[in-house]
Amino acid sequence: MSTPLPVVLAGARGHGRWHLENIRRLGRAGLVRLVGICEPTPLTEDEFGGELPEQSADFGALLESTGARIAVICTPIPTHTDLALTAARNGVHILLEKPPAPSYAEYRRMADGVAEAGVACQIGFQSLGSQALPAIRELIAQGAVGQLVGVGGAGAWVRDEAYFRRAPWAGKRRMNGADVIDGALTNPLAHAVATALALGGSTRAEDVTAVESELLRANAIESDDTSCVRVTTAQGHPVTVAATLCAERADEPYVLVHGSSGRITFWYKQDRVLLQRADHGPQEYEYGRTDLLENLVAHLTTGAGLLVTPDATGAFMKVVEAIRQAPDPAPLPDTAWHRIPGENRRVVPGIDGLVAAAADTLSLYSELGAPWALPPARRKEVSTR
Repeated sequence: MSTPLPVVLAGARGHGRWHLENIRRLGRAGLVRLVGICEPTPLTEDEFGGELPEQSADFGALLESTGARIAVICTPIPTHTDLALTAARNGVHILLEKPPAPSYAEYRRMADGVAEAGVACQIGFQSLGSQALPAIRELIAQGAVGQLVGVGGAGAWVRDEAYFRRAPWAGKRRMNGADVIDGALTNPLAHAVATALALGGSTRAEDVTAVESELLRANAIESDDTSCVRVTTAQGHPVTVAATLCAERADEPYVLVHGSSGRITFWYKQDRVLLQRADHGPQEYEYGRTDLLENLVAHLTTGAGLLVTPDATGAFMKVVEAIRQAPDPAPLPDTAWHRIPGENRRVVPGIDGLVAAAADTLSLYSELGAPWALPPARRKEVSTR
């Protein structure tokens, strides 16, 4: 049995707790061992739940002192590029939480630096580790739903007002002069965008030729909490994704592949697939999922292919860049939302249906007749050629 690979975790609070548990799981399997935690404020033993490994606020020094082979980076979005490059300069392989960067320029700087250093880098879009993806791609290639017409994505989630105060960068487009670009489509429901692009065969930057966006907000934040984008692809079919954090009720996000004679629905958090096609009854499938840190370990120890390389997120980053360049999200009129008593969250009535309709028809909110939708003058189309 091979020696467990030493891992340092940067960012062990918030979503980092999920990574901590995952590292522990892989540690029990003998694949990795946690040798260090990088946090500005050290964890206590109570927080960590046991005897602590080495801790430091100096990421580079920690990588050096621990002899880490892998760094898991789960820190605020604006810090991703510099931390990834610090790891790369130390010859340390990387699992970088999504979104990989807040702008296309920062993503390019990260991806080029990592490639130059010759280290492996996995981007943390866990949904792209689903074994449903190759299965759906095979169905499309076989013509199971006819010709590919387009891909829709829908995410109707519920987040209370405290969610936007969970960290200094939450709900921000910029902070201290640096891009953050937190928002429904770029962070919490980024998987819907990345997965829709992947199923449409549009993963690289050059696969995206233009992006239309409608960015709105019900909450008192800078970023969008209710938004939609339509991506024009080099392959010739649109990818439209609609999302909200102000749903009437939380629903499972999904991606919808439209064919000329059928459709495939993929609930990506559940790895569940529904195939509907002409002259057939509906067929449901459930798939397994390959953990991305486990895949990175396999890549380093057995040469297995990486599932989510930086290049495979170039198309997603073109969408992030279009959202960055778009006008700041427009506040929804007070008549378009209300607060749920006792839950301290804002709800946009009718948004659940609009999100589903956008994925179903590949339309934007304004084209669906939403009374609060942005007029054409406020819509933003960014050419990425």
